[in-house]
Amino acid sequence: MQWEELKARLLEAGSARLSGEPAEDYIAKSTAGPGAGGKGAVFFAMGSHRVKFAVNPASPIEIAHRGGGVADLYFGDRQISGRLLQPGLHCPDQAFITVTEGCIFSCRYCTVPRLPARRKTVEEIMDLVESVRHRVSAISLTSGVQGSIGEEEAYVCEVIVHLRFFGLPIGVSIYPTDQTPEKLHALGVTEVKFNIETATPELFAKMCPGLDYNRLWQILDRSVELFGKGRVFSNVIIGLGETDAEMETCINRLTSHGVIPVLRPLNPVAGCAGMPRPSAERLRHLFALHRQALARAGLDTTGALTMCTSCAGCDLVPGRDE
Repeated sequence: MQWEELKARLLEAGSARLSGEPAEDYIAKSTAGPGAGGKGAVFFAMGSHRVKFAVNPASPIEIAHRGGGVADLYFGDRQISGRLLQPGLHCPDQAFITVTEGCIFSCRYCTVPRLPARRKTVEEIMDLVESVRHRVSAISLTSGVQGSIGEEEAYVCEVIVHLRFFGLPIGVSIYPTDQTPEKLHALGVTEVKFNIETATPELFAKMCPGLDYNRLWQILDRSVELFGKGRVFSNVIIGLGETDAEMETCINRLTSHGVIPVLRPLNPVAGCAGMPRPSAERLRHLFALHRQALARAGLDTTGALTMCTSCAGCDLVPGRDE
């Protein structure tokens, strides 16, 4: 079985149970997105490829930790030897930090609005990066919105000023104001990710009440002008009710604008609890469409330095999962 097919099947399941030696050093905790507040996640690697699993004692997939990160993955009748990756912060190789935990918006697929709101201080964030500085090559920031979008932007910018001390590439994914691309570019940010989340504006209105779909497209265009093609990304969730044709149209629109799509399989939590994860067959079909669209637009995911496309744990990523 080729890696692309295997990973699609593993992403369809989405979780794994742990056995064997203690693996606490390999469990990443999430304070943003659909996985926030859960039991954590582990990254399993086979050669240069990796996949992220939510930790779930009831999962049909088992990862047996032999110690020191060495592990075997049991999936159906298959035993796959590999290793667990030690996270920097949230994911391997990066200090991926949620600046503000909690959010005033109520996107249906996200658990963050249900969690207690808390904003990390600059000092805390600097200490977190310092604690993993020896094993990370990039810093990535995301954030909920505690007060207002403008207030959150201002605080993230303040954090970035301090993080430049480490001399590492910085990627930022926040809900933007009209001036966010200019402000982040002026601060020397390397890459940005502004998420349109859904394949259609109708789904966006349903899933992200109170947010502006058309404004996000305008901000993505401005970001490409400033940061360049291949340095701007946007999450699109697979499995919210869109058709393959609608997803293909969205992928093509993003790539034609110089934006690299991040196709994220639905994690059915919060207001999407009970909805199915996308099938392996569908993930592979969209992967092929994604790969073709990137090639037509001259976009290369292997150049990503920060955030999700660089990590490639949660998604099938053309150029990295070949």
